[in-house]
Order: sequence, then C-alpha cells, then structure tokens
Amino acid sequence: MPPAGRSTPGARAGGGSPRVQAFGESAFLVDVADLTAVRALHARLVRDAPVGVADLVPAARTVLVHADGPRAARGVAAWLDDVVHDLDTRTGGATGVLVEIPVVYDGADLPDVAAWAGASVEEVVARHVGRTYDAAFSGFLPGFAYLAGVDPRIAVPRRATPRTRVPAGSVALAGELTAVYPRASPGGWSLLGTTDRTMFDAGRDRPALVRPGDRVRFVRDVRPVAHGQVTPAAARPDARTAARVAGSAATWGDDGSVGVVERSPEPPEPPKPPGRALEVVSAGPLTLVQDRGRAGRGAIGVGRSGAADRASHDLANRLLANPPGVATVEVVLGGLALLAHHDTTLVLTGALVTASIDAVPVGMNAPFRLPAGATLRLGSPARGLRTYVGVRGGVDARSVLGSRSTDTLSGLGPAGLAAGDRLPVGPRPPGFPSVDVAPVPPVLDRTGTRPGTVTLEILPGPRAEWFPPATLRTLGGAVRTVSPDSDRVALRLLGPTIARRPGDLPSEGLVRGAVQVPPDGVPVVFLADHPVTGGYPVLGVLREADADRAAQLRPGDAVRLRTVPRTTG
Repeated sequence: MPPAGRSTPGARAGGGSPRVQAFGESAFLVDVADLTAVRALHARLVRDAPVGVADLVPAARTVLVHADGPRAARGVAAWLDDVVHDLDTRTGGATGVLVEIPVVYDGADLPDVAAWAGASVEEVVARHVGRTYDAAFSGFLPGFAYLAGVDPRIAVPRRATPRTRVPAGSVALAGELTAVYPRASPGGWSLLGTTDRTMFDAGRDRPALVRPGDRVRFVRDVRPVAHGQVTPAAARPDARTAARVAGSAATWGDDGSVGVVERSPEPPEPPKPPGRALEVVSAGPLTLVQDRGRAGRGAIGVGRSGAADRASHDLANRLLANPPGVATVEVVLGGLALLAHHDTTLVLTGALVTASIDAVPVGMNAPFRLPAGATLRLGSPARGLRTYVGVRGGVDARSVLGSRSTDTLSGLGPAGLAAGDRLPVGPRPPGFPSVDVAPVPPVLDRTGTRPGTVTLEILPGPRAEWFPPATLRTLGGAVRTVSPDSDRVALRLLGPTIARRPGDLPSEGLVRGAVQVPPDGVPVVFLADHPVTGGYPVLGVLREADADRAAQLRPGDAVRLRTVPRTTG
C-alpha cells in the first residue's frame, strides 16, 4: 500500500496534486485542493470502485476510501494509485438534483448574525435566500448535509457556547457553510429559521433528502413551523446519563459539544410469524443487538456502527457455524437474563463473565444448549466491558438500512433491550462443527510495564504536521486513564495532554480507532459509533485488533498508547 504522505502525480487543481495516505490498516485518505476536486474524485471512485471498496466518504478537501478489511486494502491501494495518477480534478461540477427547502426565518440567532454582519435582519434573510448552495458532504448525523456557498457578508463563526439541544428542522449557519439539522441534537451553529421538510428517513428509497453533489435553494416561507424550544447549555449537565436512561443516544455535536440526539420514532415493524425466540428477563445496564454494521452509506452521514469488539462478535458466529453477517447480543457489564421458548444453542465470547443456566454454570467460548423453559443469567465481568451472546441462527431483529445494529450516535436500529422484549431467532444454518472450547486469550491480555496497564498500538496518522516531531516518539511514555465520559462513540483518555497546532481542520472522514486530538490536547479514541466526519487532526489510528481491545476498556482503566511503524510492501 502507498506509504503515508505519498504525493501521487495527477492533474493539478488550485495548485495541488492528489495525495494518498494510509489511514489505519483498512482505509486511505486522499487529499485534493478544493471542493471541485473532491467532486471529481468522488464521482470517479463511485463509478469505478472494484470489489474490496466498502465505503467512500467525501468531505471538504478529502475523500476517505474504506477497504473491506486489511487484506482487501492492498488491492484498493493499487487501484487508488492508478485513479489519482490520471484524475482530471477540474471537472467536478454539481452532479445531483436541485432541492428547494421552504424556511420560516424565525431563528433565535438572527439578531446576533445581523449585528455581526452590520446589517439588518431582513438583509441577512435576503442574503441567505438569494443563493444556490452546493451540497459538499455529509456528516455529524445522517442527513446533515454541509452546504457550501454562504454569502461572505453573513458568514458568522460558530457560537462560542454550543447549545445542548437544537430542534429538528433548524436551519443554521457557521462560517462558509449552512445546513438543516435533521433531528434534535447538540450544535454550535447560529439558528436562522426552521423548515418542516424531513431531511432523513430510513424508510425512503432515498433516505437523505440532500446528498453530496446536489444543489439547494432556500425558499422563504411565512407559514409557522412547529418546533421545540432551544435548551441552554447549562440546563442538561447529565446529558449522557439521561440519554441512556431515556433510550436516546448521547453524542458530540457538529462542533464537538456534548449533548443528546433524540431517537426518532420508527414505523411499527410488521408482525413476524411465530418462531423460535428468546425472552429478555433482565437487560442489565445496556444490552444492544449488533452485527457487522452498515457499510457503504458514509456519503449521506450514516456510519458503519456494528459490534464494538468485532473479533469477539465474529468468534461467536464462527463457533456456531453462523454466516458472518448475522446479529449477536452485545452486553455491557453483564446482568443479562434470557428465557428460552425453544431449545436454542448459544455461545458467550468477549469479556469473561460468570454464567449459569438455572444455577448450573456454563463456560465461555464454547457452544452450549439452552433448553426450552430454562433461563441463562450473566454475572458482571471482573475485567473488560462487553460480552457477546451468539445464537445459532442469529438474532433476527428488525433491519434498518441493511443492518440490525443499534447506532447510538445516529439513533438508527433497534432500541436497547429491556425486560419483556422478545428476540426472534433466525433459521439454523446447515452443518454444525464440533467445538469443545476455542483457545482464546483474555480480551485485555496485552499489558504495559505497569501491572494492569493496557497497551494499544497506533499506526501513524495522516496529519503528522499538526504535532511536534517528538510527539509520536514520546507518546508511549505516558499512562492515561479512560474517562467516565466514554461510550460506544469514543474513549476519552485523561492524563498528559498532547501538544498540537492551534485551529481546526476542514471536516474530513474518520475511521474506527482514529486517535483525534481536540484543542484541549486530551486524546479521543473513536470506536464503532464514531461520527462519519470530524474537524480535529488525527494523530494516529489503532490497529484493527487494538480497536477491538479498546472497546473492552472501562472507565478508570490505565492505557498506554504506543506508536509502531507502518510496514509497506
């Protein structure tokens, strides 16, 4: 694969050549000069993508190319090298449709924007309405399209203090970009008005109303729009806790703020015919249905999600002879109890827990039978965070956009399990290999020099120029602890801060395992439900196996980040 930082010959756009950089073990970030070049590159990649390309994520000045795992990455690297070598980046005009969005200009921040611009409120509205915007890229939330082309006169910066809740349908502005919030969420953009258009609906053939390459016009509307009230930042100090209790999803806003993304009501699921099922007697602190996730939808702001510890999820399915894509149950800190209504074969992988069937102990990493009428109960793990319950035939939960996974960032997928829920079980796969027990080491077996310290290996990231040269060399000398403010989206690691250049990047794609460094210098390690794009520099990317191990860390665990060289060839 191309070494990080390689510049590849190609047609120049705005004085720059495309540059391909490895981004972890399974992705590549292609830098280009401007949005026109992004469009040209993205259109070419979509048209010619070979087998092995899992997703393409356009952003402000980059396109992120996800390969379908480290093995596929070699072929994808060679293909990318050929593409950017002869790419004409001057032909990236808008390729999509024209979308008109009616807006009632009743935003709370209109007077502030007018004061900043030295203009009247009416002039701000006229300058916002009187343009055609280009949908540059999506991110933050499904259906949140970043629209370029704001009149410089009203290009007010982000708010100094983000709101923890911006109502769905809010039309907002931040610098050279404008957007519509597809659902209630945190955010730091200035609110200009509201619309009643549904920006994202997973049940539509075209889920995102606005996709990259589309053009958008805002049309002034005088009809009132029903919308919620904006909540001040200080009004909800326990947003993450409240989200878990209420079944919503805790997340960061488009500007890094912490708040709650409210789960949109989903249409009722058609009734399934009677079949095999497990009943949830007790769900524990947090229990979710997960599979391998939603690949291929990053361009509309839908992340992959899926099992946080992919290795443990995959092991469960292999031990049961399930197809690799079927769903398992991801259990945080144990506490799950399942009642079988039919004889069922299960397996436990991931964080080691005590488990029993009607008081008779069962082991880990080996299939076992749960008879009809019997109850499986899980204790709490002494170490590690997530245990996976695999079911022969898989959990046949409702599929949303091609996956049964619960994405806590976007709110897509089934809600967290609760007592009384029934989990339909899919048909038994043909064949069943005989396995006594899989020889699997503990999920957190690699320790540092200090007992109990977990070492995570990091490959160099694409933004080394944002950090002092000694940063990567000295990174492994510090021990950090996992913050309580961590979840399936990311781990925050407390300890010595990491020096970096001031400022933010134009938004660009993110991958699982990316170690991002915000302005405060506290590293953030992204996990399965990470945002599709982000605007802070990435210091490095965890190896795939270490990203799985990171998903098993719990608040208070000691962590050492150790950089390793990238191998080529």
